Amino acid sequence: MLTSYYTVKGDGENEIVIQKSRFIAHVKRTTTEEEAQDFIQSIKKTHHNATHNCSAYLIGEHDLIQKANDDGEPSGTAGVPMLEVLKKRHLKDTTVVVTRYFGGIKLGAGGLIRAYGQSVSEGLNETGIVERKLMTRMITKIDYTLLGKVENEIRSSNYLLDDIHYLEQVQVITFVESGSEDTFREWMTNLTSGQATIIEDGQLYNEYDV
Repeated sequence: MLTSYYTVKGDGENEIVIQKSRFIAHVKRTTTEEEAQDFIQSIKKTHHNATHNCSAYLIGEHDLIQKANDDGEPSGTAGVPMLEVLKKRHLKDTTVVVTRYFGGIKLGAGGLIRAYGQSVSEGLNETGIVERKLMTRMITKIDYTLLGKVENEIRSSNYLLDDIHYLEQVQVITFVESGSEDTFREWMTNLTSGQATIIEDGQLYNEYDV
């Protein structure tokens, strides 16, 4: 698993007008090619009377699945420039569809490349980008006499305090960036003079706005 990567915050939409043509960028986070294709088809259905519904997507940790479709625009003027924007922004698991309603003025190959690239870029800005960091859930079991000290130190640190369970012993739940588990364990052991039991309890991704 990647320790961190960038993707879109969620679903988004943004419209720009260039030389009387409407370009509507639709953005969605998609983790499988099936999700990407379903999203593309849903946009095509909604905008069935549009001149073009061009698309691009990157799927997978190492971008093993990447597709671009010009949907009737001159070859290489829509889908590929859209895909290039995703790559330049270092995004993963992202699908974009740009719907074009032709305004009567031809843009030429260079104009189309710029228009589709701009449409995707502004659509991504409107949707928002997040960094997903792989975190390890750490459970620290301590006596109640240590809770105040431990809680204060965690809140003042770079670690993320998630929850506190008040059981026979207090269980302090902390998220630690993947690869920093041993550092956290040593820090907590020193903080409690060796009076803590520290357990790793799985991993998940936390999201942070970019």
